Amino acid sequence: GRGARPAAPPGAVPVAAYEHPYDPLNHEESDVLRRAFMTGTGATVAAAATLGPLGIATNASAATRRPGTSEAAAVEEAVRHIRLLDDKHGADGLYRRAAEPLRAAYALLDAGATRQTTAERLHSGAGELAISVGWLAHDSGRFDDARSHYAEALATARMTGDAGLEAHAFCNTAFLARDAGRPREAVRAAQAAQRAARPLGSPRLMSLLALREAGGWAGLADRTGCEQALVRAQALFGRGTCEADPEWMSFYGEAELAGLEAQCWSTLGDWRRATRHARRAARLQDPHFSRNIALYTAELADDLARDGHPDEAATAGLRVLDLLAQVQSSRIHTMLAGTARVLLPHRRATGVADFLDRHASLPRPRRG
Repeated sequence: GRGARPAAPPGAVPVAAYEHPYDPLNHEESDVLRRAFMTGTGATVAAAATLGPLGIATNASAATRRPGTSEAAAVEEAVRHIRLLDDKHGADGLYRRAAEPLRAAYALLDAGATRQTTAERLHSGAGELAISVGWLAHDSGRFDDARSHYAEALATARMTGDAGLEAHAFCNTAFLARDAGRPREAVRAAQAAQRAARPLGSPRLMSLLALREAGGWAGLADRTGCEQALVRAQALFGRGTCEADPEWMSFYGEAELAGLEAQCWSTLGDWRRATRHARRAARLQDPHFSRNIALYTAELADDLARDGHPDEAATAGLRVLDLLAQVQSSRIHTMLAGTARVLLPHRRATGVADFLDRHASLPRPRRG
């Protein structure tokens, strides 16, 4: 991988054996973290202090005692903070900084909480943090690192019997597999996520997981499988929100539903339908989610270009370029580069030359 941590061992997320948990004692990622931080009680404080760069205060008295509720709260706050920054600015500038609180969280786990409830919070928080850092790796194009972080979260979930964390880890693994060109793994991981999530009682979570499955079927060019999963996703979404919905799903509203459906139709080559859903996604998105507005608009630009509307594609592409002043996402840069290639033969269409020239002058994405 291109990031700070090693890639997961071969087969760390076994496609054919999703029912079998990892042995966490043999898991390479955990071993690396343990070797780095098992150096006495002072390690807990040193690691916890690294939460500071993200603006998260930790309890300085951790030097003299095992982690408690304040440390668990600090890990949970780190997860929220990273998500907020990602929603606003995208992943590229955050990845390296976010790895520090993740190391701190696992150091706190190694120190051992005195109370079982605190230990469970720390395990859940560390797992969610691993998924958040994995997402930053995923969105900034570091797929091996993302796979490794998701595997870490899944190992943590299996070790503690945390069905919610397991569903989340498999959800992100499915999305990564789709993006990495492994659609069959995407389907299997999404189905594993649905098995883990079913007892949790959240129709919205099951809706999102059905969309992850739809994305895998689209990658396999299985239109029927994709359409069936999309119908299921829409029906589950229509059942509304409930108290069982996980906190991390705050991004999943009508805009994301439309955006993910647009990606499915785009993968299947149905540009007209993809365009309709991408346009709806960009229109519905809450202004707070700058990164997603840029993503949906980039999807719209690409679908319009491929559907033979170069002028409209250029207009959408220019909107994305405006947003890139505050959003750093390699995924969006990659999408725009593809759109630019499609538009090259159409330089005389209204706005296309302006888009191509501005795109050509873009600085290369910074890997943070």
